[in-house]
This record gives sequence, structure tokens and C-alpha cells, in this order.
Amino acid sequence: MNIPFNKPYMTGKELWYIAQAHANGHLAGDGQFTKQCSIWLEARTGASKALLTHSCTAALEMAAILADLQPGDEVIMPSYTFVSTANAFVLRGAVPVFVDIRPDTLNIDETLIEAAITERTKAIVPVHYAGVGCEMDTIMEIARRHGLLVIEDAAQGVMASYKGRALGSIGHLGCLSFHETKNIISGEGGALLINAPELAERAEIIREKGTNRSLFFRGQVDKYTWVDLGSSYLPSELVAAFLWAQMEEADAITQRRLTLWNVYHQWLAPTEAEQRCRRPIVPSVCHHNAHMYYLLLADLDMRQRFIAGLKAREIHPVFHYVPLHSAPAGQRWGRPHGELPNTESLADRLVRLPLWLGLEEDQPRVIRELLAVIEEVADWG
Repeated sequence: MNIPFNKPYMTGKELWYIAQAHANGHLAGDGQFTKQCSIWLEARTGASKALLTHSCTAALEMAAILADLQPGDEVIMPSYTFVSTANAFVLRGAVPVFVDIRPDTLNIDETLIEAAITERTKAIVPVHYAGVGCEMDTIMEIARRHGLLVIEDAAQGVMASYKGRALGSIGHLGCLSFHETKNIISGEGGALLINAPELAERAEIIREKGTNRSLFFRGQVDKYTWVDLGSSYLPSELVAAFLWAQMEEADAITQRRLTLWNVYHQWLAPTEAEQRCRRPIVPSVCHHNAHMYYLLLADLDMRQRFIAGLKAREIHPVFHYVPLHSAPAGQRWGRPHGELPNTESLADRLVRLPLWLGLEEDQPRVIRELLAVIEEVADWG
């Protein structure tokens, strides 16, 4: 049986809720399901306001507008991240400044941030890789001392926390993803968490094409008009209806993913002890969400042989992220701060294993095969 890397999970209520949205006669954005999802996010994260968007990329773009970036302003972020993290700020004319990642969590190395700050720096964008929180206390203190905005890229962080605080709720703004590869899904989808209340009204305006439409519907203005920059960042009510079915089961979904993650972690411990791979590291202050299970292998050649070996057995792992500082667009619009040895080494060695609800029955086979392949490629080495 072919084992894909990802298989979107449905709780069973998605189509019923989509039908309800149709029966309500409201298919555009900001209907009843959108409101329910926003309330859920605010309750679960503690954010002042949660605004659903059509993607996490859209949430990042909104955050970049809220940051009031001017051409030439700088934004500090890791290079080991998805392109949207940088693109959102490049679109405003800003320069991504890439710093290295930690070798343990693969998150931005907080000890390198302060040295990368210049008079043009306006924001820090920590990315919570694999749903494991960055060292946010240190990052927030650096931002406070230098008067910088902190925008959390928590695309992988739904239902995860740092020192008891939901990822995305610690910085001034947080960006979430509900893409089909994430834990809680709506096909495409995202949310902007506003944790600085003074940004909430403008965020609504930006999301509504630069109009004060939300104020109008609350009766705060007698007509709505174009007042600021903005675009159409709302998701369809059909997307929100699908998402609501997922949110209702978020705790159960997370627990099942954690069980799958823990099974991998337990069975791969002896292989790590033999120094044939390295397993994920989760600091004690972080509660992760089992967004992914990855391995770090010895080098690029071993990873290529490992992936080929599993694919020959009809199991499909993946790798990801060409470091942005080495990509053509990253070299054109961004710059690295110093050398990035961890980023370059870990990007060549990381491989992600299949992890999706429904894998439970086949996970023993996956583990059996991957252990055999690791032994084979280690012997070839």
C-alpha cells in the first residue's frame, strides 16, 4: 500500500456545515462560521482579536502593512523558513535580514538577533518550526529594548505553546495557517492574531480592502469608504464552515497526532543512540503540537539515499526549504547577517516522515521500513 507524506483529515461534519452556510444564504466572508472560528481562536490563544484570512501568507502580508514598513527598512528572520515569511515584507519594500538557526530546535537563534539590528530594523519575525516555540522571552525583551515589532510566524503552531502561552499570542502580531498540510485545516486558510489592541481597528480595515466596512456594520460610522491600504484577505464562509468542523475536534486531533509522534520518537531512540540519525528536540518550556516528525541524517547524500529507499518501498517522506538566503530572490532582496552554518547544514540533512490521522494502522510498517533503510544507507556510507 502506498503511504503518502500527507493525507488531509476530515472530522465528518465539514460538508454538513458547508451546507448550513449555503442554507444561511451567506457564502462570502464574515458570516456566522467565520465569527465562530474567530471567537474560538480568541478564547484558545488569548489574542485581543483574531481575523480569519484566506492563507497564512495573507496574514503575514497584513502584518507587514501594519508594521508601516518603508523601502529599505529591515526585518530580521531566519533563512530556514517558507518563502511567504520573507515575501510579505519584500512586497512592502523591506529587506529581509537572515540570521542563523539553533541546532537543537531549528528555530531562529535568539543570541544572534541583537547583533543584526541596525537603525533600519523595524521588526523581528520568529518562526516556530515544527510547532516548537522560539525563545520568546529573550526575543520580546530584545524587541522592547530596541522599540521593534514582533510578528510571530506560527503557521505550524496551532495548539502549541511556549511557557503556557499559545504560539502566535506572544508577539504584537501572530500568523496562523490552516493549509491542508497543517494540523487544523480548511484546504487553504489562515488567521491574523492581534495581541496589541491598538492595531486591531487598522487590521480590520486592511483586511476589508482598505475600507472601514467593519466599523460601519457595528454602527460606529454612518457609511463606509476607502480609508487606508488594504486588499481582499477574507476567506469564503465555505472555508470557515469547513474550519469550524476541525476546530470542534482540535483537542482530539492534536492528541492523535501526538500519539503518532511519540511512537516515532520511541522507536527511533535506539537508532539515535547508534548515531545514525538525530531526533527532534523539544525544550521543556515548549508544548508542541506534533505538527511534524523529522529526522536529521548525516549529510545530503545519506538523505537522498534514504528518501529513494523509502520511495522504493512506496513510502513518501519529503524534505523542504532551500534556505532563503541562498535562493535567487533571497540574494536579490535580502541579505544574511554573517555566516549561517547551521541553516546550511541542517537544510541538507532534514527529512520529514509521513504523519497524518489514519496512519495509525500502517505506522508499524513505516517504522519497520525506515529502520531497514537507515541501516542500509548507513552501511553504504
